[in-house]
Amino acid sequence: MQAARANTPTTNTTTAPVAVILAVSAVATLFLFWLIYVHPAADANGTQFTFLPNLNALLNGLSAVALLVGFYFIKHRRIAAHRASMMTAFVFSSLFLVSYIVNHALHGDQRYPVHDTVYHIYIPLLISHIVLAVVALPVVLITFYLSLSGRIPAHRRVARYTFPLWLYVSVTGVIVRLMLVAAR
Repeated sequence: MQAARANTPTTNTTTAPVAVILAVSAVATLFLFWLIYVHPAADANGTQFTFLPNLNALLNGLSAVALLVGFYFIKHRRIAAHRASMMTAFVFSSLFLVSYIVNHALHGDQRYPVHDTVYHIYIPLLISHIVLAVVALPVVLITFYLSLSGRIPAHRRVARYTFPLWLYVSVTGVIVRLMLVAAR
């Protein structure tokens, strides 16, 4: 009986899209690491589009707000409003990613001053933010895929982990930016 269940059309139709999501996420992650740590900044002096880091923080903050609103709506069984909120969070996160790529292509990576007293708080926070952002990308995409393809029970199971992960990454993105601004 288990073998028959493992080969159901639902399982087979989910495997390929999830594999594509994982592959795209891996390529995107490798591209971002290359962009941040290898690619030379086009405007290393930071004279063009200096608003981008603050825009990134704003978009992360708006994504966090949309996530919280979506959580409220799903807890009150307002499915259409939940879906709209989650789509809004996805749009904000997508715009963040575009802005983040442009910012790092132009300005490179911004270093935190080692001599600052909260450096030892900043670094673990930044590391957790980066690692969980890498994990969040495919998890968010899989959660959306499950919802949009009508696999609601599976969507619910995965979303229990996606929500806190995505929220943490969005909130810590704002905190990291605020810490960088305060350290200047």
